[in-house]
Amino acid sequence: MFVASWRDGMNRFNAKWFAGLLMLGCLANPITAQDQMQVEDFDSIELYTLENQSGAKVQITNFGAIVTSIVVPDRDGKLGDVALGYDSVESYINAVDKPYFGAIVGRYGNRIANGEFSLNGETYSLATNNGPNHLHGGVIGFDKVVWDAEPTAVNGKPALKMTYLAKDGEEGYPGNLQVAVTYQWTDENKLIVRYEATTDKATPVNLTQHTYFNLAGEGNGTILDHELMLNASKFTPVDSTLIPTGELRNVEGTPFDFRKAKAIGRDVGMENEQLEFGLGYDHNFVLDSSDKEGDLTLAARVFEPTTGRTMEIHTSEPGIQFYCGNFLDGRLVGKSGKSYVHRGGFCLETQHYPDSPNQSTFPSAILKPGDKYDTTTVFHFSAK
Repeated sequence: MFVASWRDGMNRFNAKWFAGLLMLGCLANPITAQDQMQVEDFDSIELYTLENQSGAKVQITNFGAIVTSIVVPDRDGKLGDVALGYDSVESYINAVDKPYFGAIVGRYGNRIANGEFSLNGETYSLATNNGPNHLHGGVIGFDKVVWDAEPTAVNGKPALKMTYLAKDGEEGYPGNLQVAVTYQWTDENKLIVRYEATTDKATPVNLTQHTYFNLAGEGNGTILDHELMLNASKFTPVDSTLIPTGELRNVEGTPFDFRKAKAIGRDVGMENEQLEFGLGYDHNFVLDSSDKEGDLTLAARVFEPTTGRTMEIHTSEPGIQFYCGNFLDGRLVGKSGKSYVHRGGFCLETQHYPDSPNQSTFPSAILKPGDKYDTTTVFHFSAK
């Protein structure tokens, strides 16, 4: 079943309100004339619902292609929302610290060192919006624009296709990049996310989904008791600004060994330089390709003991960023009215490695004219 609406009649966002917000400078990253955000676009914001036969559902808004909620059953069949987020567009726009709840991030998800890369003999400068580095596409990345949304079908099942044209020079990137993200929600409680893109100039592309999960239910305490398995025997260690050093380091004998499931909180407080740099886990893991389902690799499995909810991730991407909510501190209050406490949610972002445009030994993240960016990630929810 497919429904388009916005909760409590909030399906339309007031463009004048947003323009006033810009003038007042209320955003953490002030928007300049160069950023070309068109306030009239905000008249077209909608919330879409994909619901399956069991009543489990996903809600998505075309602002930032954000997944606002994922409602799935626990072991007793009780439905609960496991995605952190808000119930109004204003809250997403005006959130302190800009956590990227539920958004599609790009044109390049994760970090690019010093906001700079060279390609085909030309050096490109990007916004440095995360310390000295570029993060998640810049000041106005794909998470802060209004996408075109079109109800569609995949294999005869309802789906939602989001499209966006990132223009040549937008946020400093080369090339007109035509992007499509298709969300499909199945009767098996699988959220299938397909990313597609083409370009007219060579450009870095690395799209990912940035939902924060708490399988006990959003706002229900920390995720430290969640048991996590990552199908990765290596990770990419980082410097103090969270840029990969270029090394692929074995996880064996380190707090980063999740090859066998363990509680997220078991080792997060260990004395370890990498954990100190990330203030916890905020690292890219190099996926092993030994466990595959068709063209997709098993990336992660998470189990929450009190509810029995399980989430399994398969992807065609080579890496996955595990982030355990280190910067959540209780200031953000979600849709249930509960504060999102420190480590109250985790992200598992399938991706190419951070800073790949500057690291020749990493898998290339450059999309060329005539080629197609086409990658899929599946989030499968169940309970036991």
